[in-house]
Amino acid sequence: MTYRIYGSELSPYSVKVRSFFRYKNLDHEWIPRSPAVQAEFQKYAKLPLVPLVVTPEGEGIQDSTPILERFEASHPEPSVTPADPALAFVSALLEEYGDEWGNKWMFHYRWRYQPDAWSTAERIAQQMMGAQGTLAVAQARAAVAERMMGRLGFVGSNEKTQPLIEASFARALSLIEAHLASRPYLLGGRPAMADFGLWAQLYEAATDPTPGAIMREAAPNVMAWVQRMLSPRGEGEFESLSALAPTLVPLLREEVGLLFLPWSAANAAAIAAGEKSFTLSLAGAEWTQEPQKYHARSLAEIRRKYVATKDALGLETILRESGCLKVLAG
Repeated sequence: MTYRIYGSELSPYSVKVRSFFRYKNLDHEWIPRSPAVQAEFQKYAKLPLVPLVVTPEGEGIQDSTPILERFEASHPEPSVTPADPALAFVSALLEEYGDEWGNKWMFHYRWRYQPDAWSTAERIAQQMMGAQGTLAVAQARAAVAERMMGRLGFVGSNEKTQPLIEASFARALSLIEAHLASRPYLLGGRPAMADFGLWAQLYEAATDPTPGAIMREAAPNVMAWVQRMLSPRGEGEFESLSALAPTLVPLLREEVGLLFLPWSAANAAAIAAGEKSFTLSLAGAEWTQEPQKYHARSLAEIRRKYVATKDALGLETILRESGCLKVLAG
């Protein structure tokens, strides 16, 4: 009954799934994706993307959030879902924010700055071509760096948006740092869906030269949590929403409500209208990028979860206070 996880140490969604399997104590084999396993990977994968989980029955499963939700349902203990439905929704919202907006921080720093791009390209090249020698690695490194630096626009990173992305990263670090000052995980004494989504992006950032240096200098609590989440363990119970609110609401308000959800709604509207690019004002700055189809689907899913949970005690209050309600109820 061993699961196989095909992934990459440089893929936030891969390490997210691996950390979750470790917490759930699910027997698994971690298989770095490389040419040596490509034929087997293609046998089970519907898309050429990691992570890929292959079940003992030979079923291939992709997309990190559905993977986590599926195994949370089939292996409910130790749970990553608070019993309070309002808190469970906030957890799902923060996971979505990490997956979709936190990825902008990670990808931007990784491929915008030359030291980060070469560091990551070297690690990718070693994983893919290490068996073929140093020349093959060097050639692959150059090709990877060139290709990935050319894809910065995919996450909306450009000269105009760079200040906003980097300010968001610094602000989120500060807010999470304060929130983790008195608890080991985002929602209390045990990891939640929120932890896995946000942690994966910050873990990757911590391994890169530029954002890693920022994190080590400014956020020791976050860095301790980054290490803790590699092999997370329950250290207590989830806290109440009211106990979490003093330091959690600022993150919801200043990041999720002010930046992520307005961006997500504009992206979905652009796709619905068939537009090739969209522009909106975020925190007083202009943001322009090509729309992303996956993000429109994930917004629809978080809205579906909101509709199913909207009557939960305390949820509407915290979402209204943080500026998240308008987009979610839209």
